[in-house]
Amino acid sequence: MNPDSPESPKPILTRGILPGMAAISMFLLLVTMLNAFAALRGIFGTGPAKYGIFAVCSLLVVGVFGFLRLRRWGWALVTAGCLVMALGDIYYYGHSRVAFYIVRALLELCFFLYLIRPQVRERLRR
Repeated sequence: MNPDSPESPKPILTRGILPGMAAISMFLLLVTMLNAFAALRGIFGTGPAKYGIFAVCSLLVVGVFGFLRLRRWGWALVTAGCLVMALGDIYYYGHSRVAFYIVRALLELCFFLYLIRPQVRERLRR
């Protein structure tokens, strides 16, 4: 078969960001900004918890920007952040029985499942 013939399949280049990846990035930026400002205002206390939450939020923001640049380390940070946030929301729901936490946890678990799809991972660069 001639490689220049119209019948031959051409390799599909999968580059660029998917719409779901952009939506997850916007959601995580919003949540991490709100948590970082809450930590700075002392909502989480004044001790080590304040600085721990601020450090985790800062790390997640760095991961989101790496993910938007389609870097594998950014994807790893965002995927881990989605899973940890979902587990934290399940923990808060167990203690407070506020429905908001379980709804947000299910949304974050859906984001996690979206991020581990092969179509998302094949678009990443080293």
